[in-house]
Amino acid sequence: MADLLSRNSRIEEDLIDQLFNSSEKRLARVLLLLANFGKDDPPEPIVGKFSQEILAEMIGTTRSRVSYFMNRFRKLGYIKYNGKLEIHNSLLNVVLYDKPENRTKDHARRQSDSSDKAA
Repeated sequence: MADLLSRNSRIEEDLIDQLFNSSEKRLARVLLLLANFGKDDPPEPIVGKFSQEILAEMIGTTRSRVSYFMNRFRKLGYIKYNGKLEIHNSLLNVVLYDKPENRTKDHARRQSDSSDKAA
């Protein structure tokens, strides 16, 4: 019975996610779920073959959009590829904040400004 309720809850969450979140946020959420974020155990590297096509089907978008967001997440330091996909805690920023790229740019600008002052 508990499994049925858990599954029903997950389906509702997925529907709400599909209706109200961007494909970028949906991809971030799926990656966090695959890495077991939010569980009692520490996050695990994602081992296995999850092609961009499979991820696109999971979140309801195209493979090219998944490729774009995966490259963006990698450049921003949210994920790392090294034979396995590692998800960093910072990926939560994509889910929790509306514009994580602005926060990252602001952070980089502040670091640049502080290094200019030190010189």
